[in-house]
Amino acid sequence: MRAGYGSADLTVPEGTPMGGYLDRPGPSTGHLDPLRVSAITWFDGERRFALATADVICVNEDLAAQARRALSRPHQPGSRAGGCGLWLAASHTHAGPETGCVPGGGPTPEAWLERIVEATRAAVQQAIDGEKPGEGEVYRGDLHGVGADRSRPSAAAVVPLDLVAVRDAGRLAGVLVVLPVHPTVLPAANRLASADLVGAVRRSLQTRLGPAVWVVVATGAAGDISTRHTRNGQDTAELDRLGAIVADRCLELLQGRPARAWSATSRISWSSRRVTLARANAPADLATLTTAFEQAQASGDPVATRLARSRLEGVHSRTGGIAPIGADVNVARLGDLALVGLPGEPFLAVGESIAEERRGPDAEGRPTVVLGYVNGYPGYLPTIDAYERTEYEVLASQVAPGSAELLAETALHLLEEM
Repeated sequence: MRAGYGSADLTVPEGTPMGGYLDRPGPSTGHLDPLRVSAITWFDGERRFALATADVICVNEDLAAQARRALSRPHQPGSRAGGCGLWLAASHTHAGPETGCVPGGGPTPEAWLERIVEATRAAVQQAIDGEKPGEGEVYRGDLHGVGADRSRPSAAAVVPLDLVAVRDAGRLAGVLVVLPVHPTVLPAANRLASADLVGAVRRSLQTRLGPAVWVVVATGAAGDISTRHTRNGQDTAELDRLGAIVADRCLELLQGRPARAWSATSRISWSSRRVTLARANAPADLATLTTAFEQAQASGDPVATRLARSRLEGVHSRTGGIAPIGADVNVARLGDLALVGLPGEPFLAVGESIAEERRGPDAEGRPTVVLGYVNGYPGYLPTIDAYERTEYEVLASQVAPGSAELLAETALHLLEEM
């Protein structure tokens, strides 16, 4: 099997509306760090698969579909991108452009539709042009001190970290880091475009590995996980601190025993299935939540106030739609490695349920890596038990209880069929 890497910049003009926060004080005023589309391609001699990650808040279905169409129509003589299977994932940075991120899915603004599609096409083509024979390895371990359940201040600050390494004749050529943590260190008051935590991890790991090794960072099943209770600030220094923790943990994992992902003779396959998700019932009473917020403010407890405010934000973010929501579940096999691409914002336990089922009771089974924010945005996908609690993600969710479990079950069925 051959693998390649490419990237293309996403420039955010001053005055661009930014996504992620309802209370942003205004449009963008410049860049804090570069935004980009990163792409990895794999080719087995017959089939080619591409994973592209964009530093945007979400990827709507229209954007994913247009990116696939662009790859099916090569723009340049000699282009080999035609017929390439493509997943387009969002990093979910809250310091990027607004790309029509509406729970339940919406249209992508035309200007960003064109820019992201072109950047994706360019990144994928660059990856194809640079493909080299290689083997793959998968590493997994716990990551402490970066992400935790953002609705429960007492939750343990530990999440799983997946690392896919690409080796060329034994030499490390590149790594894909899958981090199930909301990349939300910078505050709503920030008006500088940034890849936020994803960018910080990318920079820190690139510095440690050197310029000859490419680095791609994707966001995993991070619907309920963020840096809210682990960060010491919301500035560039804190980005550097958290990015360094992740990068150092990646280096530790690379010294451990990997699972084999693919070899030179491995084959590629992929599949998807569309499912229909029922809409959620009406959220909790707005007056009750408003009273709870006022009481939290009066108490002077900053954590209680932040949680109460987020619940109100959850209700206000709902679109009020009643029609069922369609969503695509995507799976791919790269030799022994299974990739699962879930749309929207699945809770961490959703991704873990897939990985654990695939690993089996001995924890030595089939390596499986789960990504979120892939090829569509149905919004938050809480676990069925989360609906028993009054949390921001549940209040903002557009889908009925059991929707996340349906996506996980569908992914497992698809992998068994392949």
